[in-house]
Amino acid sequence: MTDVTFKVLAELGADERAKLFRRSETDLSFFLDKAGPIIEAVKAEGDAALVRFGVEFDKAEGLTAGGLKATEAEFDAAFGEVEPEVIEAIRAGIANIRSFHEEQAPEPMWLKEVRPGAFAGDRFLPIRSVALYVPRGKGAFPSVVMMTAVPAVVAGVPEIAIFTPPAPGGKVDAATLVAARLAGVETVYKVGGAQAVAAAAYGTETVKPCRKIVGPGSPWVVAAKRLLSGVIDPGLPAGPSESLILADDTVHGGLAALDLLIEAEHGPDSSAWLVTHSRRVAEEALAALPEHWAQMAPQRVEFSKAVLCGPCGGIVLTGSLQESYDFVNDYAPEHLELLSAQPFEHLGEITEAAEILMGPHTPVCIGNFALGPNAVLPTSGGARSWGPLSVSDFVRRSSVGYVTAKGYPELAKNAKILADYEGFSSHANAVGPMRDAYLKG
Repeated sequence: MTDVTFKVLAELGADERAKLFRRSETDLSFFLDKAGPIIEAVKAEGDAALVRFGVEFDKAEGLTAGGLKATEAEFDAAFGEVEPEVIEAIRAGIANIRSFHEEQAPEPMWLKEVRPGAFAGDRFLPIRSVALYVPRGKGAFPSVVMMTAVPAVVAGVPEIAIFTPPAPGGKVDAATLVAARLAGVETVYKVGGAQAVAAAAYGTETVKPCRKIVGPGSPWVVAAKRLLSGVIDPGLPAGPSESLILADDTVHGGLAALDLLIEAEHGPDSSAWLVTHSRRVAEEALAALPEHWAQMAPQRVEFSKAVLCGPCGGIVLTGSLQESYDFVNDYAPEHLELLSAQPFEHLGEITEAAEILMGPHTPVCIGNFALGPNAVLPTSGGARSWGPLSVSDFVRRSSVGYVTAKGYPELAKNAKILADYEGFSSHANAVGPMRDAYLKG
């Protein structure tokens, strides 16, 4: 039996409990120190720094400044390199994601008559330019392209650029290019890591600067976003993958173990816990994990064992369903599965989760690839104040006001009273006799 982390919650002290809530990016001090010089190099040297870091960090031998942007020929060739069934799965996923996100799109403008002759409302316009970060270090993720590009296109963003680390040889993953084109994005830069965030923020000879960057990434990306938050909007905090599987006693523990491995296999920096009050479920899960590992690719076994046998993953046995709910809400996970034959019985108890997938037929991977809701989600407790990536992340809202001659007197009276109270003479003058004279003239 592999030494999977197994914790009985009632036996843990406060410090030990607190350790269960740590994620890999909790302490970014190392990455913040190292990302700073990378950012400065990109700011000072532009394309030359991007090429140097691509060769050094991504082993992209042959990468040149002229090849930092994917060409139309590379897009065309990608469709010949990807299996037709994969292309169709991408196409189907994009259709569901688009259908879901079109429902989120706000009206371009609305106005309400708040008082007779006085109107107030909102106007929505797309952000002018947005960078979409698509990781590649531990695999290829066309699904991230789908989840980030579709809402940006639905929102009407005029300038959308994908940043993704180059593969050895300086190529872009073919499925990433396929997904980009099918989603409606034709600008893909072969740049990853902290240098990608810097390029998006400052621009280079090849890269056009962007106003916002969204998408999940490694602690390097998270650190760079934090350092550059005064230059570019870093979007929601999306770091390495994390999930909680909340299982009650209506399911088999082997199924819980199967789903526990979904996010754990992303990489050793992921977090994944099975939370259950049922000792039977916990023991069945422990027994099933070796069987499931035997059916996985070796690298994914290595990654998931690093998570489930380390400090950021494993099995937590609680004393009751209420303790399980409390654990979930304290953790505020990126992905949450309510693994139960009656998941709606539990839904009302969950207040802190970015994504809630319910029942034995809704594993995290269906949410990641096919269902429609966005799978780019806040991590490291970000679900306490953030939601999933959505169309609203790609639009900006302006308040709109319009007061007619009929509505003016009442509002002016109240505004002048408060202006006088707060001691702002110009505020008061602007709605007093001085304005009346201009309006009458």
